[in-house]
Amino acid sequence: MKRLLTLSIASTLSMPVFAQSSVTLFGIISDGLNYTSNDGGKHAVQLASGYIQGTRIGMRGTEDLGGGMKATFFLANIFDVNSGKLAQGLIWGRLAYVGLESSHFGSVTMGRQYDSVVDYVAPLTANGNWGGYLLAHPYDNDNTDTSNRANNTLKYKSVTISGFTFGGTYSFSNTPGFADNREQSVGAKYSYGPFTIGAGYLDASKPGNGTMGALTNTDSIFVANHMRTFGGGINYAIGAALLGFTYTRTDLEDPVSSIYVGSLSLASGVPLTYLRYENFELNGLYQFTPAFSVGAQYVYTESSESSAQNDARVHYHTAGVSADYLLSKRTDVNLQGAYMKVGGGTSGTILDRAYVPGSAGVSSNNHQFVIRLGLRHKF
Repeated sequence: MKRLLTLSIASTLSMPVFAQSSVTLFGIISDGLNYTSNDGGKHAVQLASGYIQGTRIGMRGTEDLGGGMKATFFLANIFDVNSGKLAQGLIWGRLAYVGLESSHFGSVTMGRQYDSVVDYVAPLTANGNWGGYLLAHPYDNDNTDTSNRANNTLKYKSVTISGFTFGGTYSFSNTPGFADNREQSVGAKYSYGPFTIGAGYLDASKPGNGTMGALTNTDSIFVANHMRTFGGGINYAIGAALLGFTYTRTDLEDPVSSIYVGSLSLASGVPLTYLRYENFELNGLYQFTPAFSVGAQYVYTESSESSAQNDARVHYHTAGVSADYLLSKRTDVNLQGAYMKVGGGTSGTILDRAYVPGSAGVSSNNHQFVIRLGLRHKF
């Protein structure tokens, strides 16, 4: 019996130890009714998917490799709940990546991912935190509402060191000319008590040109010869309130078009040679009860436009409010409103007219507002 017991223990101890792994299926279904005050001169009523968060389904998983190391993957798409269509025509259009994560050195991931402006600046804005699509800056010019996802991306993210986190990305063109539609970005965040501060920078060459690069012609906010975006912000929590301020700037060389409003050329057909946006945002959120919150935002945007025909400045005043009530831990209703007024209006392009991101279309004049009543369910 003693020999059998000894052999049994030895056999048990010699068996291989299998790493723990997990795979989680998740999703968000968000739908609502939108009213747009002016779409080409007429009002519009629509049933529209997403907005406060994009409707999605996905899966994530990890495998423990031992020694504080694990393998990780993430796959998610965005779809229109009213038609069932994939929003970007891709199986995993929202995000798709695989990588390694260390509890000591951070993570390295590869695939279709967000840039550092999204990772470190967007969470400090209203639209990138609690407001969503309707509260995005004009044309989402700084990508804080994640209109861009970068393909062929290698990303590094550090562990948190005394409240400090940093990272960066490099998105390959996947063509012999490395500078032809590539993107690179860096960013950092610091949190201490009620304060969170973040900053980020990205540089994209020939965004929106072709179908193989970092930002394809169906992915990029702007089709241009060059795009640079940088910005920073701060959030401060005071009891049940969260206050924030952000500044972002985007510079575009030879901008051709926008995924939101189409061609950026003058009415005469003369193309723009330069376009710059500067966004100044104030935002606040108050949690009245664990189930009910209300947020508000104001953004002043200054635009500078140049062409062979003329130079112009256009400014935008945008404001948004969002109220959210939890029916349960997974289901909530939300009421949102957004307003835009355009001043200057001397560029001679479609940018002289108002367009609230997520509205039914471009206004026929310099102002527009959108109201939305939505329902969201998470699983």
